[in-house]
Amino acid sequence: MQELVLDCREALVEAVSDALMEELGAHSVSVEDADADAADEQALYGEPGLPAPRQAWQHSTLRALFDSEEQATQAATLLAAQDWARDVALRGLRAVPDQDWVRLTQSQFAPVEITPRFWIVPSWHAVPSAAQRVIRLDPGQAFGTGTHPTTRMCLRWIAEHARPWPRVLDYGCGSGILAIGAALHGAQQLDAVDIDPAAVEATRANALSNGVTLRAAPPDRATGHYHLVLANILAKPLVLLAPLLCSHLGPGGQLVLAGILERQADELRTAYAPWCALAVADRQDGWVLMEATGE
Repeated sequence: MQELVLDCREALVEAVSDALMEELGAHSVSVEDADADAADEQALYGEPGLPAPRQAWQHSTLRALFDSEEQATQAATLLAAQDWARDVALRGLRAVPDQDWVRLTQSQFAPVEITPRFWIVPSWHAVPSAAQRVIRLDPGQAFGTGTHPTTRMCLRWIAEHARPWPRVLDYGCGSGILAIGAALHGAQQLDAVDIDPAAVEATRANALSNGVTLRAAPPDRATGHYHLVLANILAKPLVLLAPLLCSHLGPGGQLVLAGILERQADELRTAYAPWCALAVADRQDGWVLMEATGE
């Protein structure tokens, strides 16, 4: 593999990236701050759930991977010939050592301990000897591999409050990890819903691989009251969804919300106050989990 390294101003980053990927045969293109570790370094990405202030750095470095030196050189030559790309500067071309990319990627995902007896384990890892309940889950298109604090807090809550919930709703299910976790802890009828068709398909596949029966569908398929309602999304959508989620919460049912930064807890309490009294039940790395009981 050969890596082509280019310098580019912010306004051209998207166009250059598209040209490298779609027209010049690059396998991948990564973008980074050309001034990283220098006095002009910029913090670009903002808080979770908020759009990035810009799509690239004012002075960006692009790294494009090609199969051969010939392909990389040709791409640089063709790009330099474009009038619109005359401000793009070639920084260099270097060989990238061959690696077992599958093994390298897998090494980044180790088993995740939720409790000493409850673990999330990728399919290529052995199950830890202490694990009594295990979710087999590999990284994929949908959010929820057990590595994020919000997911771990939700799963920990499920493990600590385990009971045979007759009906459970996982709203914004992502990979389906929360619904699967609830099933392993006694839940019976499970509805996992998401607006993203890829998440619905991922949930079905993950449920099948874990021997769990559930219904994965778009959100309009959630009907009636549930004994447990789970929603690990982000604070802003959770505020907007307050009437809907509470309409699905049966009397005495339990509502568990995550994806909330500590400073957003009061906003969530206010939004849900007409229906229930939310309280912080767990904290981790600047995030909180909030719970309530249906009236």
